[in-house]
Amino acid sequence: MTTNRKGFTVSLLLVVMMSMLLAACGGNDNTAGTPSPGSTGEAGSEAGKPVTLEFWTIALQPTFNDYFNDLISKYESSHPGVTVEWKDYPYDAISQRLLTSTASGKSPDVVNLNTEFASQLGSKGALLNLNEYLTDEQAKSYFEGIYNSTIVDGKAYALPWYTGTEVLFMNTRLVKEAGLDPANPPQTREELVEWARQVYEKTGVAGYAQQLVSKLFPIDGIPILNEDKTAAAFNTPEAEAMIAQMRDLMAEGVVLKEDAEFSKQIQYFSGEQVAFQLSGPTFINFIKKSAPDVYKNTIAVTLPTGKANLRLSNSMDLVVPQKSKNPEQAVEFAAFMTNAENQTAFSKVANTLPSSKASIEDPFFTQSDGSLEAEAKVASSQSLDKATDYMVGVPNAGDINSALARGLQEILMNGADIKETLNAVEKEVNQILNQDS
Repeated sequence: MTTNRKGFTVSLLLVVMMSMLLAACGGNDNTAGTPSPGSTGEAGSEAGKPVTLEFWTIALQPTFNDYFNDLISKYESSHPGVTVEWKDYPYDAISQRLLTSTASGKSPDVVNLNTEFASQLGSKGALLNLNEYLTDEQAKSYFEGIYNSTIVDGKAYALPWYTGTEVLFMNTRLVKEAGLDPANPPQTREELVEWARQVYEKTGVAGYAQQLVSKLFPIDGIPILNEDKTAAAFNTPEAEAMIAQMRDLMAEGVVLKEDAEFSKQIQYFSGEQVAFQLSGPTFINFIKKSAPDVYKNTIAVTLPTGKANLRLSNSMDLVVPQKSKNPEQAVEFAAFMTNAENQTAFSKVANTLPSSKASIEDPFFTQSDGSLEAEAKVASSQSLDKATDYMVGVPNAGDINSALARGLQEILMNGADIKETLNAVEKEVNQILNQDS
C-alpha cells in the first residue's frame, strides 16, 4: 500500500514547520515562571503595565461577532489594563499561521485549535501545561473524558471549548414494523446489531450504512498507536474480530456493503433504505428538506456504545502557546471564555454542545419540545459523560487515518484477507511514523 502523495506533502510541510516552531520555542524559557494554581492574573495587567492579548479563532467571524465582541468587552471592563485583539482565520490556515508566527517571534496568546493539533504541539513542548495554572475545581469543571483528551504525559495542553457528539436517529415506522419498541432503544453496538438484524429479517431493509474510517478501532477499544506513539498497535486479534464481524454483517445485508460517505448516508435514510443513522444533529436539516415524511417518523436517542464504552466527540479547544508574552493573563482569558456561563451562552447562539459539566444543567439542554431537533440536542448533551476526543496525536495523523481507511476498504469492499491486510497497513503506518521522527 502507498502513502497518499498529497497527504505526505502536507505532512512533510507540517513536520518542517513544527521543527521551526520548536527551534523558536527553545524549551520552556517563558519569563513568567511557574505560577500558583488559580493565580491567573485576577488583577489584570501586572503592576499596572498595559497588556494586549492576541486571541485567534477558527471561522467564527462574522457569524458570531456580536457574541464575541460583547464577551471581550465584558472581560476588558473587569480587567483594567488588558486589551484583547481578536483575529479569526479559516480552518485550513490557522495551523500554518500559528507555526510561522511563533517561529518569527510573534506568538499569539490564546489560540483556538482542535484536539488533534493541540496534542501534537503540546507533545513537542510548544504549549503551556495548563495544569500548572488551573485549580482542581477549574480542571474538574469540564467533562472528564474531554478534558483528559488534552493531556499528554500528565500535562494538559488545552482547555476544552465547544464540542459535538453523534446520536442515533431511528425510523420508527420501520422499527415498529420489525416488532421493536423505539421507547427502549439499543444501548450498545452489539444491541444495535441485533436490532438491525431484526429490521432486516422482518422488513427487508438494511439496518444502517457505515463509512469505513479509522475511528471504528477506538470505538471498540483498539488503540491505533502504542502509548509513546512510536509504533502501530492496531494489528491485534480484537481488530481482526471487529473487521470480521463487519464483513459478515455486510454479507448478510444487515449493514449496507458500501463505504458510505455522509451524503450517501443521508440518501439511504431519506429513501428508507436503512432504519438507523449514526450522525450529528446537522443530519436533521438534510432529511427535513429531502424527506419530510421520513423526518416525521424519526426520533433521536443517545448513541449506543462499543466495547470501549465511550462516545467520540469532536472538540474545539483553546491553547496558550509557550511563547505567549503574557501567560497568566492568557490562561485566565482562556478559562473565562470556556467557563460554564460563557460556554452555555455560546452553545445557545451557535447550536453547539458545551464541554463544561454545569452547562448542561441549563434547561436549554434538558427540556424537549418534542421536535426532532430538541430530541437530538437533549440526546447528544446526555452523551457527554462518556465523550472523549479521538486523536492519533502525531503530525502525520492524516496519513495514518488514510492508511487504515484504505485497509478497511480493501478487506470489506474488495475481499482482501484480513490478517494480510492488517500486516501491510501496520508496516505502512510504521513507515509513516519513521518519516515523522
